Amino acid sequence: MVKRTRFDEDECPVARSVDAIGDWWSLLIVRDAFDGSRRFGEFQRSLGVAKNILTTRLRALVAGGILDVVPASDGSAYHEYVLTPKGEDLFPVVVALRQWGEAHFFAPGEEHSELLDRERRQPLRPLEIHAADGRRLGPGDTHVRKVGAAGA
Repeated sequence: MVKRTRFDEDECPVARSVDAIGDWWSLLIVRDAFDGSRRFGEFQRSLGVAKNILTTRLRALVAGGILDVVPASDGSAYHEYVLTPKGEDLFPVVVALRQWGEAHFFAPGEEHSELLDRERRQPLRPLEIHAADGRRLGPGDTHVRKVGAAGA
């Protein structure tokens, strides 16, 4: 079996984030949690993933502090998976992936799901990256700086 490369001690925040999410199944589980899925069976039906794979991914998301296991909301003997604050912080990531996918992987007029503002029932504006002073930034407007332990 091939050993998975770990990035949990990498200097790059993107690498550490990818390491924490793990793979596409984990990100789709997080997406479904944002959509209201809470129980193993709901995730399994939505994703069509094998139970052993889903079990492994759920355990990893719980161990990583992205999901929490809580008693079932209906008082039954089952348990449910809920996003932690760390998991909820993935919302802009999921929205960015959704918007990127809408822009690049659907033909004009092709059916797809749409994320709406619950109150106004309107699609979201495209995400933008802004400087501290409010200017809109693109890739050419940024650079990476290594930050030392002292914040230098």
